Amino acid sequence: MHILEEADDIIYQLIEKEAARQQHVLNMIPSENYTSKAVREACGSVLMHKYSEGYPTRRYYQGNEFVDSVEQIAIQRAKELFGAEHANVQPYSGSPANLAILHAFLKPGESFMGLDLASGGHLTHGSPVNASGTLYKAIPYSLNRETHLLDMQHVRSIALEHKPKIIISGLTAYPRTLNFRVFQDIAEEIGAIHLADISHIAGLIVAGVHPSPLPFTDVVMTTTHKTLRGPRGAIILCKEKYAKQIDKSVFPGMQGGPHENVIAAKAIAFKEATTSAFRDYAHQTIKNAQALANALIAEGVSLITGGTDNHLILIDARPLGIGRGKELAIALESAGICVNANSVPYDPSPPMKPSGIRIGTPILTTRDMREPEMQQVGRWIAQVLKNPTNSELHLSIKSEVRALCERFPLP
Repeated sequence: MHILEEADDIIYQLIEKEAARQQHVLNMIPSENYTSKAVREACGSVLMHKYSEGYPTRRYYQGNEFVDSVEQIAIQRAKELFGAEHANVQPYSGSPANLAILHAFLKPGESFMGLDLASGGHLTHGSPVNASGTLYKAIPYSLNRETHLLDMQHVRSIALEHKPKIIISGLTAYPRTLNFRVFQDIAEEIGAIHLADISHIAGLIVAGVHPSPLPFTDVVMTTTHKTLRGPRGAIILCKEKYAKQIDKSVFPGMQGGPHENVIAAKAIAFKEATTSAFRDYAHQTIKNAQALANALIAEGVSLITGGTDNHLILIDARPLGIGRGKELAIALESAGICVNANSVPYDPSPPMKPSGIRIGTPILTTRDMREPEMQQVGRWIAQVLKNPTNSELHLSIKSEVRALCERFPLP
């Protein structure tokens, strides 16, 4: 009998069911990915028992000799992987990391700029329902209404008008390449800090398939899961002159003791990201996304910006009905395809009833699927979107999906 099963059969059975779900469905939420067994082993290691408030060699507790070494290795690997002058590997996740950066440079009520949520930004980029939008004055910029692309002249004009202290570049649902150099130039023009949130594309950046904001960007934040394929967590990278501000804002400013088991897992993921196998995965992730986009377009599915440069695709479901994103996501799940409903730029429907669907290829690529599989997946998605209430069709596709998944087991 499994140790967990013996200790708590209820939780054990739920975990087993979730493992089976992940094996037998196409997980296409672009913010999700599968880690290596080594990363998972580190997360479950004895390091979770240790409290280590502070930083290496400057702790508030004794017994951190080996924990210090683990964190120092993670820091050095992060700096080398991204080409950064300084790295803080302690943030628990992306949201508190972004809030720590805002806390480091802003006083309550001071202003910053971020891409609005409906245009593909993040809650922590200034949404009024998030602490970033209530503690500080958030000045949103948005996409071009016609092309749904970033207009950097528009961004510059807003920056010149409002002169925020921070400008955030980053995305959660924008399928095109970001020009970090232009963001940095605009920030320097008005004397602002440029924060690049690369959470979604970090794995693509370190593999050289998306331009990097480093070394010229002031501060960079990324989660360590998503395309980076590490544990749930985050890191902050910055120029050396901001190191003390950032470190103080993370601890004691926003957090207590770091999760050293997760930091060890981050270090492992950073090492994995230097391999040729990882670079191949990142290249294939984009190839798969573009093949999937082309398959959807061939089936008559409307895509925001007409395609993708990265790992994600934003389906414009407005031609199928305003506010039907959630309904269509549920229909796709009944066919064994897991996606998330998402607002589209200038969506006339509220966030809880969005008119889009966000999909991505990181997990399918991790499972070693390639362009032929993407073409088939695109046809399945289109069939469901055109027939969202045809349960018989959904069950038929679900059976085919399961057969495909059996050919590509989890790592």
